Amino acid sequence: MASRPVEKLKTNARGLRVLGIDPALAGATGYGIIEFTGSTPQLIRFGSFKLPARATLAARLYEIHSLISSLVAEFAPDAVAVESVFTALNIKTALKLAEVRGVVLLAAAQASVPAHSYSPREVKCSVAGYGAASKQQMQQMVTSALGLAEIPEPADAADALAVALCHAHLTRANQRMEIAMAVSPAGIVSSNKIRPAQIRPRNQARTAHVFHP
Repeated sequence: MASRPVEKLKTNARGLRVLGIDPALAGATGYGIIEFTGSTPQLIRFGSFKLPARATLAARLYEIHSLISSLVAEFAPDAVAVESVFTALNIKTALKLAEVRGVVLLAAAQASVPAHSYSPREVKCSVAGYGAASKQQMQQMVTSALGLAEIPEPADAADALAVALCHAHLTRANQRMEIAMAVSPAGIVSSNKIRPAQIRPRNQARTAHVFHP
């Protein structure tokens, strides 16, 4: 297991903490933990977990469940965000990924932590402002958003951090909407929840920011 711990926040004020998961069975399952205190996201830990190719399916699922359970127990996130199964995958691969997502959701439920799923397009729209952003653009946006000196490695961990940022952005947007509803006349503000694809970047022409460490 590759893990990159980051010093925990030295603050008494607990912000919104999210554990993001990029599920995989044949490759590495990435994870990333962020916390929003005020308007700035801060990185707590990221890494990836890969089992030997000779491990059985049951053993892989067990180890992934154990990993998620230990992360939830150690960092007590307010939510677990996991990327949904990519619809363009073949059926065999999609079924395997669904099994991985199942043990992730189980680990969250056992700890009574809300779990949320986001499609790859929703994650890209939320983090990069563009649903067809490339993997490199997403990595650069994650690096910039978290104020890092270099792109998080491995790539699976960067993907997990993007999922965590997606959920945090969505949650904060919905909180702002709820505040607006509370102070606005009845019926003016819709009660529908915001999804990442509905969040537009401030500058439509700027679809991705290139970060140079």
